[in-house]
Amino acid sequence: QVHLVESGGGLVQAGGSLSVSCAASGSIFRGNAMGWYRQAPGKQRELVASITSGGRTNYADSVKGRFAISRDNAKNMVFLQMNSLKPEDTAVYYCAALAGSGVGSWGQGTQVTVSS
Repeated sequence: QVHLVESGGGLVQAGGSLSVSCAASGSIFRGNAMGWYRQAPGKQRELVASITSGGRTNYADSVKGRFAISRDNAKNMVFLQMNSLKPEDTAVYYCAALAGSGVGSWGQGTQVTVSS
């Protein structure tokens, strides 16, 4: 089991940038693919970005070219840098430890609000 704690997020104007971080505890972190999900009010939770243990990344079409996921295995951290933010990026962002085709562990979530 990987315990995850997000930080960062907040309020930003459209076009601005924001970053969120995720601190992971647990000995299996380095072998886990990690992801960032988000859930907007009234919508399903969606996978925004993922990164394998080896650093290979994948992004949802809606954020390609604007968001960047990275990880620091030495510090057990995962990051999501968000640029050119849009009001539709407003959501609670969750860090996740991926397991197979699903999620093994969730963070508690952090709010990102983009004002127009």
